[in-house]
Amino acid sequence: MKTLLILLFLTCCLQVGALSAQSIERIEPPFWWAGMNEHSLQLMVHGNELAGSEVSSSSTDIKVIGAHSLDNPNYLFVDLDVGAVDSQLTFTLNFSKGDTSVAASYELKARNTGENKQAGFSSKDVIYLVTPDRFVNGDTSNDSLSHLSEIANRDNKDGRHGGDLQGLEHSLTYLRNLGITKIWLNPLQENNEPAYSYHGYSISDLYRIDDRLGGNKALLSLVEKANGMGIGLIMDTIPNHIGVNHWWMDDLPSKSWINNDTKFTPTSHRRETIQDPHASDADKVEFNDAWFVPTMPDLNQHVPELATYLIQNNIWWVEYASLSGLRVDTLPYADKHFTKEFNRRLLAEFPSLNIVGEEWSTNPAIVSYWQSGKRNQDGFDGGVPSLMDFPLQEALVNSLLNEEGWSSGLIELYETIANDFQYPDSNSLVVIGDNHDMSRIFTQLGEDQALLEIALTVLMTTRGIPQLFYGTEIAMSNKGSDAHGLIRSDFPGGWADDGKNVFTKTGLSALEISTLRFTRSLLNWRKTSDPVHNGKLKHFSPKKGVYVYFRYTENKAVMVVVNKNEEPLSLDLSRFTEVIANYNVAKDAFSQVEQRLSGDLTVPGKKASIYELH
Repeated sequence: MKTLLILLFLTCCLQVGALSAQSIERIEPPFWWAGMNEHSLQLMVHGNELAGSEVSSSSTDIKVIGAHSLDNPNYLFVDLDVGAVDSQLTFTLNFSKGDTSVAASYELKARNTGENKQAGFSSKDVIYLVTPDRFVNGDTSNDSLSHLSEIANRDNKDGRHGGDLQGLEHSLTYLRNLGITKIWLNPLQENNEPAYSYHGYSISDLYRIDDRLGGNKALLSLVEKANGMGIGLIMDTIPNHIGVNHWWMDDLPSKSWINNDTKFTPTSHRRETIQDPHASDADKVEFNDAWFVPTMPDLNQHVPELATYLIQNNIWWVEYASLSGLRVDTLPYADKHFTKEFNRRLLAEFPSLNIVGEEWSTNPAIVSYWQSGKRNQDGFDGGVPSLMDFPLQEALVNSLLNEEGWSSGLIELYETIANDFQYPDSNSLVVIGDNHDMSRIFTQLGEDQALLEIALTVLMTTRGIPQLFYGTEIAMSNKGSDAHGLIRSDFPGGWADDGKNVFTKTGLSALEISTLRFTRSLLNWRKTSDPVHNGKLKHFSPKKGVYVYFRYTENKAVMVVVNKNEEPLSLDLSRFTEVIANYNVAKDAFSQVEQRLSGDLTVPGKKASIYELH
């Protein structure tokens, strides 16, 4: 009996030892690159009982600076100096603890040296916003996958529909011909939510493209084809939160990793607390440290290891996919000092990269607070090169819908642009008519085709970088509902059984054909216009429903006349002498009809006309 008890005791000890033995399940970043400007690299190593491990490298060129854990022994943060490595290198990291050890291979890859590497985006570009699941289904075999919760169901407006990156790749010729030079993609990383996963904003794995979109290989294929056609990619990134089914949530690196002790507490959305010199600490916390929705745990960027992880993750994607830029979702909701360091690190590594932040406020003072170079009262400089111009979006719609008056109508657009003094660089703002989170511009304008064409003309000729939401080129709408699932409806022709097809122009209405033709002409004209790309803007306050502005360089000028009146009119040009004095001909950019710049200019009714001055 005594012998039996001893054997049982030894067996239990062996089992406990086996359960507590070191193991490594994942290392992130999964690999890195040699020759990066920043020599330090922090690896997040996850497995079993890694705390207290001593780490060594098989390569003398890799210096292990240190290794530490937080309050979860299953994580180890390993700090490396990789500055001595300037070419591809695979090495082994050994993790020793007592009498046990475990090894893992790690690679530093050679950096991308292609022509399109991190080319950035600027006022020379037109950005096309795509919700990948709703654009084109190029591979039906990945619509529903056993290891991901939600399956495709096109009958459910809020469900997955099957669009993917291969479909987008197949559409590149269409986009190039349309006049698109950059594509902004809603989040691509894995979103393993049981419902509403199509939009991508509840990420469950930050290093993995959702397999229903085609996985990482599909992204690389898309980038290669797009860059070869002169089209760059902008990736959506979300440093503020993750999805509730992210793998961290099963085993958090630390108790403070998620704000509010992993319990849902709704944000107040009172973004003004960041700039408000009188704001209470309680209000600041309620805005910054609370959650959007229960399925989006709010990340605590005050944890240095988490901040480093998020910054390195974005550096990884820019290098991996040769991105032209990043669009930062929910910009002000993350810790603002983290945001500043995020921008500094990304731009130090990729000086040509552009980053556009989403600060959804219609107040230029709030939006401009974040832009790089802004001299704020509190001394803060967020370092964000570009912001989404929500003030202009609201003003554009209101200026076209509201009756002309002392403070309404086109004056609303004029006054918003007059507030450009608040921005260090208004020409770097991304100007939008709509996006994936609001009613489509055609719907906002009462489904009035003439107003839509005016809005598109203004967006493509004012200062800044224009963005077009997929489907705007055929006047897609969401009449009667502001449900996001309808706003992000499937692009006609993206599925084999669609009766309407934009790519083949089958089944399109007269409105859709006309709008597509107009948009294509406008965007391709814009590609050739140096004053729009590089020129200054000078505008004249609206009078009697007419707003005139110029884009001009030292020796070239474009004149835009917005006439809200139903009838054509004769425009007295004497008011604009300071710009047109050196020109004598105005040529309509599309009809090519010329008029002399003496006396009056005849302009059509309810139209924004573009004239090239000669």
